[in-house]
Amino acid sequence: MPSRKVDKSPEKIRRMFGNIAPWYDFLNRFLSLGFDVSWRRRCAKRLLTATSVDGPILDVCTGTADLALALWKRQRTRKVFGVDFSPEMIEIGKRKTRHTDIELSVGDALNLPFDDATFAAVCVAFGLRNVGDTDRGLAEMIRVCKPGGVVAVLEFSMPTLPILSGLYRFYFRTVLPRIGQWFTKNRDDAYTYLPESVLQFDDPQRLTERMQSLGLVDVRSLPMTFGTVTLHLAYIAALP
Repeated sequence: MPSRKVDKSPEKIRRMFGNIAPWYDFLNRFLSLGFDVSWRRRCAKRLLTATSVDGPILDVCTGTADLALALWKRQRTRKVFGVDFSPEMIEIGKRKTRHTDIELSVGDALNLPFDDATFAAVCVAFGLRNVGDTDRGLAEMIRVCKPGGVVAVLEFSMPTLPILSGLYRFYFRTVLPRIGQWFTKNRDDAYTYLPESVLQFDDPQRLTERMQSLGLVDVRSLPMTFGTVTLHLAYIAALP
């Protein structure tokens, strides 16, 4: 039986992530067996290597600013901005980044509070699937990125090996929700929403096609950890 479509209404997403904010970092480490740290570090390294135009970097759906921190720690010359829908997440992120040149603010990924062509690179880690309109979210990232700049999307994906795919689905749908719910006692079933949102989101091929259809060029997908996570890197077409 197909799963019921997940609720991505703004009220639901804001309340859900606000409620789990105190446990968010701990559960990210615990439930990913610590791999989430290396995923963000590799994303930061790839993104910065690919970025050749001048300017700051924006982390969309920054959460508690883990990717923003990974970007800042890897280089100290570009200012890093982070924006997230959840005030509770941003508050925790601000405590983590208070001695850095990272600027965090509450904002909507579907209506980013920045001018056109502001950033040399724009990225999102494990957040695009939570945005109510994927195309509009990507379009906003493209809008605020400079010509020649880089857009990056780091997101969960399904392993292609059948046995690993089966184990992955079992863990995501059975083990992960029980552990997450036990820790957070979340009434919105955030850790049931998480696996369903992953399973219902675009696979890497479909996301690549979506990014290309919005005008991004040289779109590359880079699988990590047996394909459980995929990094998509793409460029804004340079001005002639």
